[in-house]
Amino acid sequence: MKNLKVILVVVFTLLSNSFFVGAVLAKSSVWKISKGNDFIYIAGTVHILPPSAFPLPKEFNQAYKATTSLVFETKLPDESDMNAQVQMMQAMMYNNGQSLKSVLSKRTYQQLQGYIATLGADLAMFELFKPGALVSMLAMLEAQKAQLSGEGVDVYFNKKALADNKAIAYLESVEFQMNMLASMGEGHEDKFIKSNLKQMKDFKTMFVKLIDAWRRGDTAKLEKLAIEPMKEDPRTLKTLLTDRNRNWLPHIERMFTGNSRDKEFVLVGIAHLVGKDNVLALLTRKGYRVEQL
Repeated sequence: MKNLKVILVVVFTLLSNSFFVGAVLAKSSVWKISKGNDFIYIAGTVHILPPSAFPLPKEFNQAYKATTSLVFETKLPDESDMNAQVQMMQAMMYNNGQSLKSVLSKRTYQQLQGYIATLGADLAMFELFKPGALVSMLAMLEAQKAQLSGEGVDVYFNKKALADNKAIAYLESVEFQMNMLASMGEGHEDKFIKSNLKQMKDFKTMFVKLIDAWRRGDTAKLEKLAIEPMKEDPRTLKTLLTDRNRNWLPHIERMFTGNSRDKEFVLVGIAHLVGKDNVLALLTRKGYRVEQL
């Protein structure tokens, strides 16, 4: 149950960051999207942040104050919901006789075993978790080891919106994200694990650089840190980012219909706002005006 609680947190806090449009001058990771006189705001988030990363850049609170509702990727988990925990456990773990040992090559399994030992853990603890769940848990352990883990932008604004009685909506269902994470790496487990182990080699340095680039809205640096490493695993890049970017576009476009007094503040992982076919690029192609704050 302790491991399950870790997954519940990780799934909804690390998912869109992966392990992770271009402005010449760095500004912020908040954009104003306009069509005629109507507009919304879209912000890139980092899903886990050390306390030292607060207060957030002022543009985030400016966008929050100027909008009437918030839109997140999905609903944040409630650890008191036992039914959700059971569903998560069923989705994240093998229950058909398979295990990490049976889906990985002997060499990759040994590499994974050695890496997990450096975190002070034993691979036996994770043997039945599917690769997507495993990688998410390892990222959280790395963040904790580097003393970089803490409440992220999404959690911060979710609490703020609840306290202020602002409307909250979601781009995806909990079930969608759960099933997506459970299927990550399926059919190419070796490549998926090796790619992520490579990215874990210098987690602290990479993550500190990513937070700095995110604060400054340095999209070129963010693309290098969040997107480039994922190109080694194009299937995961497609599933985790580009497919979802396209799926979100109709939801975002509907925000420009109806009552123009309703203003949305959309918060998604920063990796969705940089690189080829990112959300901002897709909106630009559709004729929307995209301004970085």
